[in-house]
Parts: sequence; structure tokens; C-alpha cells
Amino acid sequence: MVKIANIELGEFPLLLAPMEDVSDPPFRKVCKANGADLMYTEFISSEGLIRDAAKSVQKLDIFDYERPIGIQIFGSDIESMREAAIVSSQAGPDLIDINYGCPVKNVACKGAGAALLRDIPKMVKMTEEIVKATNLPVTVKTRLGWDENTKYIVETAERLQDIGIQALSIHGRTRVQMYKGEADWSLIAEVKNNPRMKIPIFGNGDIDSPQKALEYRNRYGVDGIMIGRASIGYPWVFNEIKHYMKTGELLAGPTLEERVEVCRQHFTHSLEWKGEKLGIFEMRRHYTNYFRGLPHFKPLRMRLVQSEDINEIYDTLHEIAQTMSYAEA
Repeated sequence: MVKIANIELGEFPLLLAPMEDVSDPPFRKVCKANGADLMYTEFISSEGLIRDAAKSVQKLDIFDYERPIGIQIFGSDIESMREAAIVSSQAGPDLIDINYGCPVKNVACKGAGAALLRDIPKMVKMTEEIVKATNLPVTVKTRLGWDENTKYIVETAERLQDIGIQALSIHGRTRVQMYKGEADWSLIAEVKNNPRMKIPIFGNGDIDSPQKALEYRNRYGVDGIMIGRASIGYPWVFNEIKHYMKTGELLAGPTLEERVEVCRQHFTHSLEWKGEKLGIFEMRRHYTNYFRGLPHFKPLRMRLVQSEDINEIYDTLHEIAQTMSYAEA
């Protein structure tokens, strides 16, 4: 049984990675329904939280059906991060997660996210203050290092554990790599196999199939896997991995009708949480992913992304289910 503090996650948990503009409550709901064991909010700006910025505060919304769930925060100022941890704890999550891995320019170049990989003492001090500020378990998501010359993750993991984090998720790339090249899980395994490490170690990067998930579990010995991009438009990935690990058999992929139904549920949740205008607008980024590989989909996709009428969108989804079919393999 893998546990973060007293939170039981099963024998080999699958985690939904926090993804900006993706892992909001509507998306998390369909992922939870399809097997995600632990989920995180989108990363939330510490400065936005302590200044009560509407967009940041809205990201604190969590629901009982999502549990266990963590709120992830990021920032460059230690005191602001400490205060943000207090605010986040009051929202009632199961844990607080710190983002030391985001590589994008408008985060890292402001001293937050993966930028802390260039200043490990500050990372450790920031983490220590956050651990002190909350009674909730604190976890960390990070990368191997800033670049090829600064892969200090083995030592960093020890130091973070020593000041009280309860789990560590590691993306197998440096910040300089962004999302290019192949994720290197060998250093993730080195962290896991370090006899000093007692907390759960979760691997992240490039897991896009049940076969690869099983291979990486067996090869690298991690306590669980965090899945990000492979779940976008395909929340079935969690249950598919679980079934394969349990039986050695691949589940049949979702039918077109199942794709439409989950997309429809996602859209409905989006309307409920965001309201009509924003719910319609922000759902547009998901349609291509839900129907990837569908032949002759472009005209229907254009209708979905251009329509501002809820009923028309539902009608278009119904039309996809009724009249379209996937090309033969």
C-alpha cells in the first residue's frame, strides 16, 4: 500500500499531473471517473493567492468526489509561498504540492517553478517554511535539474525529505530540455533506490501506453506514475493501465459513442463550473484531442469551436456519434 502520510493510494497509484489550462475541475472529474488515484489542481500563483486575484482563487475550488486531491502552488518569494500554503490549506485539500518543475518562460524566468533548480538552498528553505506553515502533508514535483550539468536530484531529494516532504514526483527531463527528447528515468530510479529515501517516489514523463507504464514500473521500481499529456482527451488511460498491470491484457479502446459521451460530460461540467460563456470557450481546446484520428472530422470540429450556442454544441456531438466512424486500422 502506497501512502502519503495517512492517505492510502493503493498498491501502485496513477496520478494526474497538474497541467495549466487543462487539469481544472471538469477535466479532473472525467479523469477521476476513469481511474485516476490522486489528482492536483492546476498550479496556482502564490502572489495571486495572497492578493486575492480572482483567477487564482477560483483554482482553489475542489470537490469531495475528487479526493484525494492536492493544491499545487508556485512562486519565487519564500514568504509569499508560506502565506499561499496557509490560504490553500484553508480550502480543505488533502495535501499541498509545490511546483519546482514548470519550465515555461513566464514562470521559470521569474524565479519560480523550475528556476528553483538553480538555487537548491532556496528550494530547501522555501519547502521547509511551507512544511511548517501547514498541518497537511506537503509534496513536491520537480525535474532532474536545470540542465545537463546540474542534475542534483538525488541529493536534492534527500534534503527535501529531511525537512519533511511526504512524497516526491520527478519529471525525467531538465528545464532546458522542456518537453523535448526522451525522459530519462534512470535518475528517478536512483532516487527511489537510495536507501536513505523512505517517502513515495513517483515517476513522470513519456508514459503514453499501458505497456510502457508496466515496463517502467518493473524497470525503475517507482511507487507510482504521474500521467500528464497522455490523459488530455483520453482519460481512459488510467483504467487501461490498471487493467493491463492486473491482467496482462489490453482493454479495447473507447468506442466513438464512449468518446462522445465523456466529451459531453466534460462539456457539461465545464458549463456548470465556469458558466456558459467561459465554459463554451475553454472547452474548445479539448475537442481535437477527444476525436483524434476521426476521419473527415474537420467540418464538425469547426462547428464545435465556432459555436456559441450550447444546444448546437450538444447537437453536433450527437451528430458525431450518429454519423461518423473511425477509419479501419
